[in-house]
Amino acid sequence: MSRTRTALLAAMALVAGATGSAIAAVPGDAGAAAVPCTVDYSVQNQWDTGFTASVTVTNHGAAKSSWAVNWTYAGNQKVTSGWNARITQSGASVTAANESYNATLATGGSATFGFQGSYSGTNAVPGTFTLDGVTCNVDGGGPTDPPDPTDPTDPPTQGERVDNPYDGAKVYVNPEWSANAAAEPGGDAIADQPTGVWMDRIAAIEGPDGKMGLRDHLDEALRQKGSGELVFQVVIYNLPGRDCAALASNGELGPTEIDRYKTDYIDPIAEILSDPKYASLRIVTVVEIDSLPNLVTNVTPRPTATENCDTMKANGNYVKGVGYALNKLGDVPNVYNYVDAGHHGWLGWDDNFGASAQLFGQAANAEGATVADVHGFIANTANYSALKEDHFQITDSVNGKSVRESKWVDWNRYTDELSYAQALRQELVSVGFDSNIGMLIDTSRNGWGGADRPTGPGASTDVDTYVDGGRYDRRIHLGNWCNQAGAGLGERPQASPEPGIDAYVWIKPPGESDGSSKAIDNDEGKGFDRMCDPTYEGNPRNNNHMSGALPDAPVSGHWFSAQFQELLKNAYPPVS
Repeated sequence: MSRTRTALLAAMALVAGATGSAIAAVPGDAGAAAVPCTVDYSVQNQWDTGFTASVTVTNHGAAKSSWAVNWTYAGNQKVTSGWNARITQSGASVTAANESYNATLATGGSATFGFQGSYSGTNAVPGTFTLDGVTCNVDGGGPTDPPDPTDPTDPPTQGERVDNPYDGAKVYVNPEWSANAAAEPGGDAIADQPTGVWMDRIAAIEGPDGKMGLRDHLDEALRQKGSGELVFQVVIYNLPGRDCAALASNGELGPTEIDRYKTDYIDPIAEILSDPKYASLRIVTVVEIDSLPNLVTNVTPRPTATENCDTMKANGNYVKGVGYALNKLGDVPNVYNYVDAGHHGWLGWDDNFGASAQLFGQAANAEGATVADVHGFIANTANYSALKEDHFQITDSVNGKSVRESKWVDWNRYTDELSYAQALRQELVSVGFDSNIGMLIDTSRNGWGGADRPTGPGASTDVDTYVDGGRYDRRIHLGNWCNQAGAGLGERPQASPEPGIDAYVWIKPPGESDGSSKAIDNDEGKGFDRMCDPTYEGNPRNNNHMSGALPDAPVSGHWFSAQFQELLKNAYPPVS
């Protein structure tokens, strides 16, 4: 097995001193079960008086809710600043303890932190590292080290995708969103959470109005990555005739501008993502939210049909656009395409569920794409549907009536996003998608905590009191989607939380508006949708209920302080 020289010497010295052998046990070797942890200490840059280093610790023991790595320098090295850990030094002894956002260290999980230091004379790699007082073996593999294909701890070579890009990886924190969050009262508590980067118009690629463009974000992602693995999440969102059933994010391209979508939008993005400079990143794309589901539910003869959606179904440009994006982006070896799959309150009904899977298959085979270009699907993007409803199940009945007959469930097959996503995954496999596809669930705004969060089932007077009294999702109607009052932050981003689920993610950055409460002139192609007006009394898509939207909202994507505060206040799990 090939290892970087300095770390190998440290490992050999440690083991040889105890056993007389020059072979260090590492994961994948016969003695791996005895190795409680591994540490990769790598000097990234070094000059006459200083250096920067990156450290990755991997836990092979029981999962941890907090951690601390310790080592002792043989020379006069001093840590002067650090990131992604709280680093203290006493004499030659250094301790790096977790930050609040990376405290959890699962079995097999890794955490990476870095620092800058000073020295004079020699700058030797420490010979011994401990994790919570337990001695670790040093694993010196790194991104420039040729991997051993027989060793599961070595990263794949360029062009090899991993099964789940989120496993063992940090996720990119957008500094622009982070700054907005940190500027809010209480926002520091979540300002270090990873969110999606939205390419919602052509200008976003270069960066409009002095904001970061795609390359700027990718360069920052490389800085955050260090020597570990990092996922960069980017939303591909600019189809011709986008959002045919809504106007808040209607977009800049007209229904027939498919060629411009290809040449001015997808092609430049693909060119940037394929730059070898970014080959070490795991790039997750979220492909065209809300588009394909509209072709199932909002077209003739459905009562929710719109003329715009009928147009997009007839000209085929949604299917062509998604297929083209999957084909071009899927050619980039380190890109993982996840296609938007609506949410349970949209596609969970019998008439929608199977038809959606068939349509996703059609798009995945359009414009040169194949199902191999699809790594998975994402549910609940930028929506509010509860992750789990604990107080009622679809199989429950009250006084002889099924939960499906309640006004809230309204004959849906699913009560929450987790059950929907897991079932949809099986349906997609059955229509030809790879059996290893994974699902993402956007949990950025579906926590529904606060004082109104139910603690048990509703009264068994009838099926409506039972469901309404126990449901976490406090929206007026499942069809409400714009800046919802009472919503809260949901589960924090995490990898592999449930079977079939690659990750919980925050693709919609909390605090960014869904749409304006009234018409506002803008140069972004974004319109006014009455579902964002708190006085609106609804339409067939929300069964003519009030919109439930917050007042005084800006256009979509712009910072909305009142929404951020609402989400913070009602977070579940609560923000500490």
